[in-house]
Amino acid sequence: MATPGTIVTVCTANICRSPMAEALLRHALSAQSEPLKSWKVVSAGVAARSGDPVSTNSVTALKKVGMDIKNHQSQPLTRELINEAVVILCMTESHRAMIQVTMDPVPKNVYLFREFMPRSADKEIGDPYGGNLAEYEACRDEMVEAIPSLVEFLKGLAAKQK
Repeated sequence: MATPGTIVTVCTANICRSPMAEALLRHALSAQSEPLKSWKVVSAGVAARSGDPVSTNSVTALKKVGMDIKNHQSQPLTRELINEAVVILCMTESHRAMIQVTMDPVPKNVYLFREFMPRSADKEIGDPYGGNLAEYEACRDEMVEAIPSLVEFLKGLAAKQK
């Protein structure tokens, strides 16, 4: 059974996108009322090793918006994290598919980070790994753009948990 209020953001190696998503979403939720304000946000990767440092460009992209993720260390997505999560937020459909193929039972609470955007919006967040700082900033901005619709979804989820 999911522990109410745990959100897991997921990418491939947990060194670029999901650490940025974790920090941005945690920041957004801190400005909400309870229970969202107290929800825990963590990140993991479908192909991550434990303990890899976050990419320098991810650190710089978030530093530019006042967030510090330099101490983040990667972790693989585990059954334990999935069991804790009330919501799992993936960057791409391939991440969702990987979870659905490798986890038994298949979790029902797996979404894309940008899934709640208007229909015309691109739902996937591409991997900036190996790219320049501008690519990481664009990735960050795609996440920031998605946060209002994501917070609305989470408010609805919190209301259902009461």
